[in-house]
Amino acid sequence: MTEDKGHSGGCQCGAVRFRVHGALGRASICHCRMCQKATGGFFAPLVAVSRDQIEWTRGERTLFRSSNHVSRGFCASCGTPLTYEEPGETMALSIGAFDHPERIPPSIQYGIERVLPYVDTLAGLPGRETLQDLEEASFLSDIRSFQHPDEDTETWPPEEGRSHT
Repeated sequence: MTEDKGHSGGCQCGAVRFRVHGALGRASICHCRMCQKATGGFFAPLVAVSRDQIEWTRGERTLFRSSNHVSRGFCASCGTPLTYEEPGETMALSIGAFDHPERIPPSIQYGIERVLPYVDTLAGLPGRETLQDLEEASFLSDIRSFQHPDEDTETWPPEEGRSHT
């Protein structure tokens, strides 16, 4: 039997990392205008967790009070949205901030009165893999990511001259 290491994640630059111990709660997407603006996206993918399940393993999130009841946590260095925090014992973490977001499928939608009219048609759009765009974006051929990897690391950023694999 392997040890349950929980669900880990963090921001794009690696300054803030977290681990959730135990089961995750309900995963959802919220279409409300406040969530659209907070994420800069069409909707906010979130998963509920009990506050006592979260361990901040590197750095601290910065909080922005987006309403009289809600604060939103983000990385002050790179801007990655991390949390939706309302009063009570639970809060929500951004699904995209987890190391394995594919393991957290949403089961409900909120704020459906603000669904953007084209969201339901996105799956029907033509698609390309990243490197199929080299003709239009030749810089992709030798791009080097400075994004934190989808795993916990002892230190970050890596020492000068050493890459993290």
